[in-house]
Amino acid sequence: MLEKNNWMLPEGIEALLPRDAARLETLRGELLSLFSTWGYQYVIPPLVEFRDTLLSGTGSELELQTFNLTDQISGKALGIRADMTPQVARMASQYIYDGAPVRLCYLGTLLQARGAKIEKSRSPIQVGAELYGSQHVKSDVEIIRLMLETLAIAGLQSVHLDLGHVGIFRGLTKAAKLTSAQESELFEVLQRKATDEVNELLSSYSLSEAWHKAFYQLLSLNGDISVLESAKKALAVGGSDVLNAIEELQTVANLLQTNYPALPLYFDLAELRCYQYQTGVVFAAFVPGFGSEVARGGRYDNITGQQAESLPATGFSADIKVLSRLSSLKTDAPTDVVLAPDVDDADLDVFVRELRAAGQVVLQALPNDEQKPEHTLNIVKVNGQWKVGE
Repeated sequence: MLEKNNWMLPEGIEALLPRDAARLETLRGELLSLFSTWGYQYVIPPLVEFRDTLLSGTGSELELQTFNLTDQISGKALGIRADMTPQVARMASQYIYDGAPVRLCYLGTLLQARGAKIEKSRSPIQVGAELYGSQHVKSDVEIIRLMLETLAIAGLQSVHLDLGHVGIFRGLTKAAKLTSAQESELFEVLQRKATDEVNELLSSYSLSEAWHKAFYQLLSLNGDISVLESAKKALAVGGSDVLNAIEELQTVANLLQTNYPALPLYFDLAELRCYQYQTGVVFAAFVPGFGSEVARGGRYDNITGQQAESLPATGFSADIKVLSRLSSLKTDAPTDVVLAPDVDDADLDVFVRELRAAGQVVLQALPNDEQKPEHTLNIVKVNGQWKVGE
């Protein structure tokens, strides 16, 4: 038997002990039940795929997170899933989609090479839902509402929602005729909110004053819904693509305020989560006291990879381990445990099976084991009948 201190796990890989595992499993069942009532069908993507297929249509961020290995049968490079969203998108486009909207949900363990910035976990248990086949803004709203209901089921309180739209920045770079390299450079400094770097980089592009001002103002276009009206004026140089993206955000905000009037909404037009494969509205949910989002998602219409035509898609995901740990829900109180005596008796075996079938926890006493578990009742024989006693 290993010494206690000799049992080491790799950094970012954790085990769940009984109480935490039980709470997570309870939450898992409740979330899958929630998704089912919304019409989302459960799928289980494979843990491992050929690497080229696994990363098809995704950006470099996911490539850096993917563990690689070699298939000893085919000799080809394999990847262990670091995100199930692209897998589910391919399942929908290749095997399920038939012209009508498709709703799918999933829940399973990932393995990531680097892990999250805040949590440092490299083995999150991802839960999520995806809606395929609709480009209408109401499909984005449906997914956001389902995400909020998910957080409510998990017992997370004081949720606030951040919203953005990658089409705003993408529309500006296209209209300004930036090269792909310039777009990538500007994206990087915008994500760092590095004001001086943004200004210096824009100056190096020899843009007109109007374009320089528009890109620079992205850094300050954040706040409540009034920011969107300001953005229409500040970013008008971007043309119809940019204005349409801002109006989409306004529509999403108005629909959410109708359903969740008390929900705090925050807009940041320079926040471009998963920019490399997102195509429209992006969003993230935050709770006080936790330094990163607890759930996030957005529209991604170009991720299905090998299809002749891209399949419109929007969805969200979260780490159920994070949801379970942050949850305000009470864990179940310890239940009574019934202890069956170490007796060879056919009638006792039948009685134990009946108790377990009714949901009762029954432990079988073992020879020479005198330790009595907490909250224990005993099975005793009274007048020739086995019964549960004190």
